[in-house]
Parts: sequence; structure tokens; C-alpha cells
Amino acid sequence: MALTNEYTIIGIDGGGTHTRGVLVRDDKVISHASSGTARIGSVGVGEACERTLNIILELCNKAEIETSELDAVIVGLAGVWLEDEKKRAAQLLRTLARQQSIQLGDLLVTSDAELAIEGALGNSDGIITIVGTGSIGLARIGKNQLYRCGGWGIELDDEGSGAWIGREGLTAVVRALDGRGKPTELTAKIPQFSPIIDMDRPRTIVKAYQDRAFEYHNLTPAVMECAVNGDEVCLEIITRAANHLLELPVALSKYFKTKTIKVALMGGIIEANTLLAQMLKDRINEHGKFEIIEPSGSALDGAISIGRRLIEQDM
Repeated sequence: MALTNEYTIIGIDGGGTHTRGVLVRDDKVISHASSGTARIGSVGVGEACERTLNIILELCNKAEIETSELDAVIVGLAGVWLEDEKKRAAQLLRTLARQQSIQLGDLLVTSDAELAIEGALGNSDGIITIVGTGSIGLARIGKNQLYRCGGWGIELDDEGSGAWIGREGLTAVVRALDGRGKPTELTAKIPQFSPIIDMDRPRTIVKAYQDRAFEYHNLTPAVMECAVNGDEVCLEIITRAANHLLELPVALSKYFKTKTIKVALMGGIIEANTLLAQMLKDRINEHGKFEIIEPSGSALDGAISIGRRLIEQDM
């Protein structure tokens, strides 16, 4: 049975830096909400679910509806990939909801990247490369073939991401301070990230980071600015970032038999039209095998699309 327009769905995109939510009723966006990261690797599964539930309540309050009116809630969380991780987060979310007499309707917890590929490609085959706090590539062929590349987290990977760029920038600064690396304009910008930092006592940089006064990705705009201004060290970091990010669609291309593969670029660093975004687009275009396309929609659009299918299955 085809789904009518009479439904209420919440979609939540829990990214590495921000969590965004939208409530859609009868094909119309009724309310928006946002908060800090819901990345499980950063805040833990309990806090991620608490933040998610708070966004659900905020969306319903803004829309002036009861949670009992929700048909589906689709949640994408950064750092969630394994099926047992998805089930654990969904179970905890339902438990927290029951404790507060909140009804969620059909609930699905998945990866934020899976929402993004649904929103970007619709029903088409292709690749998405997401560049935000983290980085990941996903390829989809047909309805059921989904392939992943990258996205292992900053501890192991996420090369080219905002966190990686910030970490590489900070490494360049301490190398310059030691005399092991070239001088960089970035050094003079470091104190702005925490009052703890005193460049006469450079080891305060370590204390500031250990105290979580800043995260790696907070440094990324400063690295970008220095690169645009011609700083050799920062420009080299951005160049390496673009090269690493190109590796994602190149690695995923092995799954395709077509001569041309559609590639959609997503994430905050891409959407801000940064120097890195332009470098990456140039490299993808030069490769010859790819066609860069504009995403059909956002991760939130993908969430609503998945929600509609979930409701249809119940009809």
C-alpha cells in the first residue's frame, strides 16, 4: 500500500560536531532543533541517547504535538556502524523514553553516514564522500549493496577530516617550537583556543588539550586561514588532506562496473566551500572516472525518506 501524506516523522542527524533534528508532518517541515555532538565515541552512548531524546522533545514542543502522534523516529549517530551498536543505542533510547512516558513510534538507529547516502543519492547508485569532523566514503549499488571506506576514527584514521587537519596543525606547531619543523603562522594563533595556553610555557598546550579546552577540529579554520594566506606548512597539510580524501572514492570505485561513477561531496568542510573542498573537487575531476554531482538532499532528508519506507512496511 502506498503511503499517504498523513504521517509524522522525526529525523535526527547526530554528527561529530552538531546534532540536528527535524519534524515533518504531512510532507511539511514543522520544526527544527539542534545541539552539540551525539558521537558515541566522544560523549558515550548514554549521553548520546539523552541528547537525542532532548531533541525529540524539543521538536515536539515546537510543533505543539504529543510524542504519541509520532509515526517514526529515525536517528543517525556518528561512530555507530555495527548492528549490535545500533541495537544497543535503540534499546537505551527506548528505555529512557519509557522512563519519561515518551512514545517514539517506529524507531530506527543507524549511522549518520547511512542517512547521508540516502539523502544524497536517492535511488541512484554512486559514492558519497563526507568531510566534517571525521571523514568517510560510502558506495551504494542497488538496494542492498553498501560499501564503506575510511571513517575509522581519529585515533586510527579519518585522514583529511577536520579533526585530522587540526591535529596535524597542532603537531606542526609543536615541531616548529622545538626547531624540528618549519616555522608556521599557526603558532601565533594557538593561544586563542584557551586562556590556559601561554606560549612562554609551550607545554601549556598539552594541558589545555588534556583539559578538553579545545578539540582538534576547533583548530581547522585557523589552519585553513593560514593556508589561504600562503603559509607553507599549513598549505602542505591541506594538500595532503585533499590527497587522502581522494583515496576514498578511488578505493570504492572497484565495486562499480560502469565507466562513470557519480560522486557526491558532503559535510561541513565541503559545504563551506573551503580551499580543501576546491582542491578535492579538482582532484576528483582530474581522475577521469568520476562525475561530481550535487547531493539530492541532506542526511535529514535521508532520515525522512527512510522513515516513510518504515511506515509503508507496517501498512
